[in-house]
Amino acid sequence: MSYLAPIFVGLVYVLLMCLVREPHRRRLNAVMVGGAGAAYLSGGGLGGWEFAFTAVATYVAYRGLDSWAFIGVGWLLHTAWDVVHHVKGNPIIPFAHSSSLGCAICDPVIALWCLGGGRTPRDVRQAMSFGRRGGLTPEGPKT
Repeated sequence: MSYLAPIFVGLVYVLLMCLVREPHRRRLNAVMVGGAGAAYLSGGGLGGWEFAFTAVATYVAYRGLDSWAFIGVGWLLHTAWDVVHHVKGNPIIPFAHSSSLGCAICDPVIALWCLGGGRTPRDVRQAMSFGRRGGLTPEGPKT
């Protein structure tokens, strides 16, 4: 399996999500991470732990309706669950043995974007431009 393809999928996800305006972008991503939290439920590879994880993921997704940080944490939790499933040999797509590993590579790309506030490339460019003009920088006011 290529390790670059899941990274590319994560980047495409981020770019497509950037087309959605706020606050809908954050809310849609909360729903997406909630759905990802239930992705393994039908496989039942970890028994009752699948329900426990889904409950935690649902809570985190609910909190993500108002917080990019919770959405990022949700994707990182899903990454950990992907790794557990990959090691156990119970992939997210039963006929694709390395699908959980691919998901574990893709999800942190999305998580990093979410932990950064789910900003669009335009938002980032404007913030960097504002910092160069002597305004606020990510570290605080320029002196």
